[in-house]
Amino acid sequence: MGLSRIAPAGVAASAAAQPGTALPLYARHFGLDSAPFSIAPDPRYLFMSERHRDALAHLLFGLDGGGGFVLLTGEIGAGKTTLCRCMLEQVPPHCNVAYIFNPRLSTDELLETVCEEFGIAPGQRGGTLKAHVDALNEYLLRSHAQGQINVLVIDEAQNLSAAVLEQLRLLTNLETSERKLLQIMLVGQPELRTMLAAPGLEQLAQRVIARYHLQALSADDVGRYVQHRLQVAGLRGALPFDRAALARVSLHSRGVARRINLLCDRALLGAYAEGRNRISARIVDKAAGEVFDVLRPITLRRRVPVMLAAGLASLGVAGFAVWQVWPWPQPTVVAKAPVRPAPPVVAAAKPAPVPQPQWLNPDALAPAAETPAADEAAAWQALAAAWGLDLPVVEPCVAAARQGVACFRDAGSNLALIRQLARPGILTLYNDQGQAVRWLLLGFGRDSAVLRAPGGEPLTVSLASLVAVWHGEFATLWRVPPDYRPNARGADAEAAIAAVAARLAMLPQAAGQPADQTPRAAIAAFQLANGLKPDGKPGPLTLMHLNRVSGVDEPRLDSLR
Repeated sequence: MGLSRIAPAGVAASAAAQPGTALPLYARHFGLDSAPFSIAPDPRYLFMSERHRDALAHLLFGLDGGGGFVLLTGEIGAGKTTLCRCMLEQVPPHCNVAYIFNPRLSTDELLETVCEEFGIAPGQRGGTLKAHVDALNEYLLRSHAQGQINVLVIDEAQNLSAAVLEQLRLLTNLETSERKLLQIMLVGQPELRTMLAAPGLEQLAQRVIARYHLQALSADDVGRYVQHRLQVAGLRGALPFDRAALARVSLHSRGVARRINLLCDRALLGAYAEGRNRISARIVDKAAGEVFDVLRPITLRRRVPVMLAAGLASLGVAGFAVWQVWPWPQPTVVAKAPVRPAPPVVAAAKPAPVPQPQWLNPDALAPAAETPAADEAAAWQALAAAWGLDLPVVEPCVAAARQGVACFRDAGSNLALIRQLARPGILTLYNDQGQAVRWLLLGFGRDSAVLRAPGGEPLTVSLASLVAVWHGEFATLWRVPPDYRPNARGADAEAAIAAVAARLAMLPQAAGQPADQTPRAAIAAFQLANGLKPDGKPGPLTLMHLNRVSGVDEPRLDSLR
């Protein structure tokens, strides 16, 4: 579905106002001109909470981000597609957008679809994979020469296969000496973040220039969301939902926009059927039972023990009966013969069992201190213990610097980069109330991670649950070389670059490098080999990678099987 085939908001608005358009039965009863809680992604009804504004800003940044990937994730029904439609309405004239909403495609089908969306005629692109890439490259170069930029938006991107994701990464290699020719936006459910954290997709993950996870609405935002949609639909009087009803909407919907729409639509219909102008908590609960199949807690509490007892009793009777009638083998009598005593056998030590990953629930995340600053200080202190450092609560990073260790913070990190750095660090997680909570990252498995709250015990959690509460904020410590000058200029900066290049030249991997290679070129080659921006400037990430490969004594992440 290309941009040219998406109806503008004005068209949708006029269609809603046309005579004869079907309205909900309750529309006239509540003085509404259109359906307030349709699940169609109509940008007119987009409620711009603070989180939605941030998400839209990331998408708009991606329109001219200079290449690479922009990642937007969120739960089912959180409003991702509506945000995309809103972004498409703000596309500048010099921007060409291809929009793919059904990505269950093979590599060949994907390239064919991309070419179609950008208007590349079939006669120009041939029938092979290479022909499609060549035709796309020619189109991108031609549009770049005309001052245009090209953006590929893929919705439901969690359905992409690993092969298609790799082909998308290769498309970002299409470039001039000035910039990348194609910007790619991936929009999908939270498992997309887990996919990109897999070891085989590290190169793609390192090309993500912006990412945002759209969380569910808070309880306050749910009320504002309901009011906004009713007002857009023509409500002129007081909000028909009372405060208790809105609290129940927030509870049953879990702050997910699509669930709010389904629930409120049914609640309005229920109030209309009862001839009421106000919607109470009782009506919302009844509507939730109809659209979500919600059981009342009292029913569940009463039934579960009885069902469990009955089940255990039946299992016990059946188990005893099987035990009595099963043809168990009878012992046989064997004549004893003299045998030589066998030498004692030493049992091989069994490997320690690997804990099964648990699901990390947002409501289990609690700050280690009363204030955010104290919570962060507690995390730095816990991390410093692994380094044998004793840091104070006040300005722990200043104290670390005096001991030759620096703090590093990154607000847009990813699991692939952290896995490659292979050092413990601090992850900023967010609980169900939106509070920032800092836990230590101690180890990685293929699909799991080991975390520990400051003062707590290690906990093995699944990566799928981790990425749902983590937005990319990572912090760690690293050992600073004696000649490190972060703000050096002129001759001092060149001396620092030469010192790093000298360390690189001592690595076994440096064998075979050109003898006349400049220090900056040597650093850029090392950065490129480690998935970093090859600018030839030795920043903290470059030096952390160099510490790792050169054997500098620093704590390392545990590797789980």
